[in-house]
Amino acid sequence: MSDHPLPKKIFSYSDQPGNSSIVQTTLLGQELLDRPLLNKGSAFTQEERAIFSLSCLLPYEVDTLEQQVQRVSEQYDSIDTNLGKNTFLQSIHDQNEVLFFRFVLDHLVKVLPVIYTPTEGEYIEKYSHLFRRPRGVYLNYPEKERIQQMLIEGILQQSLAADDVDLVVVTDSEEILGIGDQGVGGCGISVAKLVLYTVMAGIHPGRVLAVVLDVGTDNQTLLDDPLYLGWKHKRIRGQAYDDFVDFFVECVRGKFPNAFLHWEDFGLSNARRLLDTYRPKMATFNDDVQGTGAITLALLLAALQLQNVSLSNQRLAIFGAGSAGIGIADQVRRYLVQKEGLSENEALKRIWCIDKQGLLMEHDKEVSKVQQTYVKNKGDIQSWTMESEQPQILDVIKNVQPTILIGTSTCSGAFTEKLIKSMASYCDIPIVFPLSNPTQLTEATPNDIIHWTNGKAIVATGSPFEDVEYNNRIYEVTECNNAFIYPGIGLGCIVAKAKHCTDDMIFAAANAICHCSPAFQSKDLTKSLLPDIKDIRLVSKKVAMAVAKEAMESGESRRDDIKTMDALEKMVDDYMWYPQYPSYTYISSL
Repeated sequence: MSDHPLPKKIFSYSDQPGNSSIVQTTLLGQELLDRPLLNKGSAFTQEERAIFSLSCLLPYEVDTLEQQVQRVSEQYDSIDTNLGKNTFLQSIHDQNEVLFFRFVLDHLVKVLPVIYTPTEGEYIEKYSHLFRRPRGVYLNYPEKERIQQMLIEGILQQSLAADDVDLVVVTDSEEILGIGDQGVGGCGISVAKLVLYTVMAGIHPGRVLAVVLDVGTDNQTLLDDPLYLGWKHKRIRGQAYDDFVDFFVECVRGKFPNAFLHWEDFGLSNARRLLDTYRPKMATFNDDVQGTGAITLALLLAALQLQNVSLSNQRLAIFGAGSAGIGIADQVRRYLVQKEGLSENEALKRIWCIDKQGLLMEHDKEVSKVQQTYVKNKGDIQSWTMESEQPQILDVIKNVQPTILIGTSTCSGAFTEKLIKSMASYCDIPIVFPLSNPTQLTEATPNDIIHWTNGKAIVATGSPFEDVEYNNRIYEVTECNNAFIYPGIGLGCIVAKAKHCTDDMIFAAANAICHCSPAFQSKDLTKSLLPDIKDIRLVSKKVAMAVAKEAMESGESRRDDIKTMDALEKMVDDYMWYPQYPSYTYISSL
């Protein structure tokens, strides 16, 4: 490590940061107001104002948190554009974190599309032009020798509860939210993901860290932009890239051995490879690879169990064999093997993956290493009737007759009327999940799918859509939202101090969500496969408990102090932070 002095610690919690902790701080006056994790703004009491030299810096009236939320709500509603609303909420986040998170929680339904997809993607694209205040840690390849120093500096200077970190979200920004390589702007996705962890699962915002690995960019528009804030260099590849990532991971493991490491929006060539490299070494998770697969598996289980049929009796076609598509295929395949007793070969016979060139076939030069598991050979299709030499998606529908069709292709309109009607002709209840986002890239709209199948289909989408009315019935459209699963998985791993994040822990999460499904509970195909977003914290708690329970039962937990489910539930409750102001005490030094 460099000999440069580290910033001094400026505050601490009296115990595990939670809903009853007392903050001890050395800060006074404006310095206290400038720390978003500590700032109460107009809600500082008169006594606190006197102790911390704030009386002259604030208007006389003392607000409640509820009054502050009302003020934010009025300002938010007065802004015309979603990007403007996003920028406004970022400013609140940078001023007062408790206020920010309370407002988001109280207005989650209307705010979620603004703080995450699709609006966050627009913000990230314009990151260097909208930049106001840094948030997160920027680990820059030209400064690779100082990674450990920069990591610790970043933690201390962001006012984290810096004795430990529970959660790190890292991106290298190569594949951001369907908009591709965004260079240093990807920092916005790490920050946004952590916001959802806190909102959805109550992970304390003072114990999380957003990281962007700036290894250059291949986005020529950014490289040519005089205002671009990142390293203006083509992306580092090969061994140099691997060494940089490895140094980062080892710094995290050395400094925070219990931390849960979340990989976000890495490119196809790196996402799976890095996950496979580090998964045996620590508790780590890739939302693009595992999260999409896990939440899709949860929805499939709900859709199938409400029909009293098993996954092992289905045939699955996936159009779009990138990180998300292959991730879904992997989760389904592993579930079939580990939970339903199929052999690896039997599971693979039920999964058909189609990419832009057509069905994945052996000896196809366009098939990547991560796709190889799902290639078919000429013998698999020798009896097919086809319109082209390499089978396309409609050929798969006609010849395989899949009962489940999933789209992760970002090819707008790929699920045509002819294709969907063909599926409905042989399938009593087609399961059709057009998961590509944003909305304009979806493979088909729920309205079309419901009408083309005469109301038979079960539909889930990757972006929000309005419910569908057909034959005087309302079909609730499920948004296959990863936010229902990864925050709970992370919380469960954190509570259990998990050594690894195993397949069985992910399956436990998927089954927990399945049993929360309104469609499953009511046995009504027109109901949503996922609960209302307003119930997200309850769902995350159930997921976390299922994950932590599996970790403890399988020997993956580092804890031995949780003996009963009641004790586990209390531990999860204690970890779930709720945005409310703590009490403060002044201390001269820490």
